[in-house]
Amino acid sequence: MARGSFELSRRREDGVLLASLLWRPGPGWRAISSAMVGGGIGPVEWVLNAQVPGGYARMDPVDHLREMAPPGPGVGMLTAAAVDRFTRAADGGAEAVATVGLRIPTWAAAPEGVPDPELAPPHRPGTINILVAVPVPVSDAALVNLVMTVTEAKTQALIEEGFGCTGTASDAVCVAVPETGPGGDGPGEPFGGPRSVWGARAARAVHRAVRRGARDWAGRDGTRT
Repeated sequence: MARGSFELSRRREDGVLLASLLWRPGPGWRAISSAMVGGGIGPVEWVLNAQVPGGYARMDPVDHLREMAPPGPGVGMLTAAAVDRFTRAADGGAEAVATVGLRIPTWAAAPEGVPDPELAPPHRPGTINILVAVPVPVSDAALVNLVMTVTEAKTQALIEEGFGCTGTASDAVCVAVPETGPGGDGPGEPFGGPRSVWGARAARAVHRAVRRGARDWAGRDGTRT
């Protein structure tokens, strides 16, 4: 990301080489997230998106994430998608980074008892994790609205790439913003919907990043969409 440090690293675990993305935005940021570590709304000094092996079966994912994460408050997400093939996009100052895997695409409102289709074998796992950074402070309500907008943009991208789904069942999202503006002003922007200034910019960035990620996943997997 343009702000702070953004690092791609690799580690070996259970004989598999796995990648992780770590973003450190610097002091004075907060985030909203659906992640297991740092979920909800709170201060954030780092965001970690860590790859795990396909068929991940550890029963202590929170402890596992904390083993890999730096100290201090932050957000930790796990995925079996290829983190080193992350995609990124920016629009007007809003930035998005996505890791995309689509082995089992899912409709949010699927009929009860109907299994999701599997597009690839288990060694091609999939989750969509999205990190968005918006460079202005926003209200709590606008943070919630931004999560809605990011999710809508993700779904639009997937459908436009030919995937019949709203995402996967294990997707996670994190939206980070400064706590205050350059002059120490707050609480910031009141809106984060798709027709607000920053919601629209975040949506376009997410849309481009997810489209590229979905196209890359399909091309590597041989899936035809």
